[in-house]
Amino acid sequence: QVQLVESGGGSVQAGGSLRLSCAASGDTASRNCIGWFRQAPGKQREKVALILTPVGTTVYADSVEGRFTISQDNAKNTVYLKMDSLQPEDTGMYYCAAGATCAGLWNEYDQIYWGQGTQVTVSS
Repeated sequence: QVQLVESGGGSVQAGGSLRLSCAASGDTASRNCIGWFRQAPGKQREKVALILTPVGTTVYADSVEGRFTISQDNAKNTVYLKMDSLQPEDTGMYYCAAGATCAGLWNEYDQIYWGQGTQVTVSS
């Protein structure tokens, strides 16, 4: 079992920044890969970024490449998502997720663990 607790959401104006945190605990092998997904009202869930925690390799969706940065603090078992140059289209519920492999997490197969989500609202 893996437990994920997100924090750091909020409301900002376009062009602003936010940093989300995801504190992870539980079975280490089941959280080799940790990522962020988001879902806007009425839209499908969208992958944002992920990090392979043993080595720090990262992957980003095209829509956030160059604006968002995923990072980790291994001592705190915490993964961060720094979001810069936020735009209204970035608005949504952001979820932290974990899986044993990044392929499995990115493509949403295998066992995936989800956090409760944190809301991000960007106003124009």
